[in-house]
Amino acid sequence: MAAALPHSHLRLHVPLRTPDPSSRRRCHRLRLPSLVAASRLQNPTTATHPVLPPPAPAPSAALLAAEGASLAPRREHRFPGSVSTPTSSSAACGLAEAEDAVLRRALVVRRAVAAEALVAALSGGKVGGLTYIKNLMARMGPFMDRVVVEAAAMRRDRPDFAHMSFNARAKAYIQESGLVELVKWFKHNSMTYPQIAKVVCACSGDLGKVRMMIKWLRSIYVKGDFLGRVLANGGSFLNRRFEELEEIIDYLESCGVRRDWIGYVVSRCPQLLNLSMDELETRVRFYTDMGMDEKDFGTMVYDYPRVLGFLSLEEMNSKVQYLKEFGLSTEELGRLLAFKPQLMACGIEERWKPLVKYLYHLNVSRDGMKRMLVVQPTIFCLDLETVIAPKVQFLQDIGVRSDAMGNVLVKFPPVLTYSLYKKIRPVVIFLLTKGGVKQDDIGKVIALDPQLLGCSIPHKLEVSVKYFRSLGIYHFVLGQMVADFPALLRYNVDILRPKYQYLRRVMVRPLKDLIEFPRFFSYSLEDRIEPRHQTLVANRINMKLRYMLTGSDEEFAQRVREAVERRARFEAGKGVVETFSDAAETSKEEETTAAAAACQNSIEVD
Repeated sequence: MAAALPHSHLRLHVPLRTPDPSSRRRCHRLRLPSLVAASRLQNPTTATHPVLPPPAPAPSAALLAAEGASLAPRREHRFPGSVSTPTSSSAACGLAEAEDAVLRRALVVRRAVAAEALVAALSGGKVGGLTYIKNLMARMGPFMDRVVVEAAAMRRDRPDFAHMSFNARAKAYIQESGLVELVKWFKHNSMTYPQIAKVVCACSGDLGKVRMMIKWLRSIYVKGDFLGRVLANGGSFLNRRFEELEEIIDYLESCGVRRDWIGYVVSRCPQLLNLSMDELETRVRFYTDMGMDEKDFGTMVYDYPRVLGFLSLEEMNSKVQYLKEFGLSTEELGRLLAFKPQLMACGIEERWKPLVKYLYHLNVSRDGMKRMLVVQPTIFCLDLETVIAPKVQFLQDIGVRSDAMGNVLVKFPPVLTYSLYKKIRPVVIFLLTKGGVKQDDIGKVIALDPQLLGCSIPHKLEVSVKYFRSLGIYHFVLGQMVADFPALLRYNVDILRPKYQYLRRVMVRPLKDLIEFPRFFSYSLEDRIEPRHQTLVANRINMKLRYMLTGSDEEFAQRVREAVERRARFEAGKGVVETFSDAAETSKEEETTAAAAACQNSIEVD
């Protein structure tokens, strides 16, 4: 009978480190014979029962604590000296972070698959080159997320796609959405890839609504390339109901915007479609309270649609209050904005205040600024440094005095809107060359009549110069006449010809009289020249054109009475002294034009 094993031999020590099973088997095969042999030598009577080695000592408490710490999760980082043990919440957080990381990796994989499917679809549809497609894809992140979501939902909601892979479902969704055909249509209508991506992402993946919106925009006469611009710049109106959009259009039409103008207005300011009805009514009332009727309001919106839907109400109010400081009434301001609504797009601090300060230094008063604003409001929309200041400097360089510059601008504000190199300089050069004006007189000519700078050279100035030269007036004499009366070149030849013919045929005056007094052409033939000439003939007296035409009718009658009295005294033999004094007085006037008149011959024009 085999001897019973001691109780201590039943205790087996489990090592802290679990050995490899294969190595354990090899170790058992090697050590088992030696153990059996050793047990036989020690106790021959128990040959059939191997003798186990003595038990190992029990592990210490420190070893057991170290083993437990090694199996515990990693402790969170804490401040120095903290001895708190890891809690269950930190373990839950670690598990949640691990799950989030797994989900993120899965989402990255899905997005990459969706991107590949989208690139393949665009490439197969011949949308563009690889670079164009990559640039487009870089801006279509929200749509790729939409593809990932819809492809995942197709497995659950559509049984016919449940057995397909994610890649196949993504391709199926892209094909069903019609993205390729829509992108090709956008590109055909001159939309850039940033605009295409913006429209595709703004519609939340519902490309069918984009097609319906395009159809609706065409119904309100939005045409051609403007369709893409409206969709790209319109903002969030893609998500609005068509009933709300139709209400906006009907309201604008009732306020004076014609139906065939609506497409033009929406094309240039698609932000109008984002306004609510209350806000739109407030903006319309802002302008109608200034005295605008439906016709003026509709024309204003057509000329500059952004005046209604682009600016905030606070900005609109501040600009109106600033314009009123020039002395404009509410009705005048309404007419001004109806004529030039682009004023509302100009900044007060950036544009208006520097311009007002500049005009003040040019001796332009507030009333002068008001006149400039009413006559040519475009001036307040121009850049001061690049547009206005160079023209003023040019006028000063040709001889216009600084103290007269303000009067020039107030008298003819459009001069600041003309091109310096295409309009102002050519007119000045023409006056100096073909017009015969001396360089010393050009500044005076422009200061007296700045409207000359607005005349067309081929259709006005050249025609006038040719006419005066045809009368026998020499080049330098014409320059003196223009210096004395700069408006001479601005008259229409059809108006000049009857007056000249009356002067030479009826009045029988020499050309020297016209050279001495070129302002003769400024008086009306029927209302001034003929009646006064007939008065002189009836009284058998003669006067220079200067005394004949200037002054009021009372002054002219007084001159006639004095001339009749002098003639009566002369005929009675008492006016010899007066006659010579009068001749001496007239001789001084003749000396001023003697050099010019000496070169002229009297020419009869039939």
